[in-house]
Amino acid sequence: MKTLPEDTTMLLSLINMKLRDFYTSLDELCEDMEIDRADLEERLQKAGYEYSEENRRFW
Repeated sequence: MKTLPEDTTMLLSLINMKLRDFYTSLDELCEDMEIDRADLEERLQKAGYEYSEENRRFW
């Protein structure tokens, strides 16, 4: 797994930017960055963010 920011706001910004600019899905991002999708979603859900497949971003 690649190192991700510990700060939730920085993590949210990084993931959403990568989804917007480089990936067509969260699965593709997680596979390429070697991130466990469930862990990422859980971490952001604890901060109140939810992933939208339709919008391809966390909010």
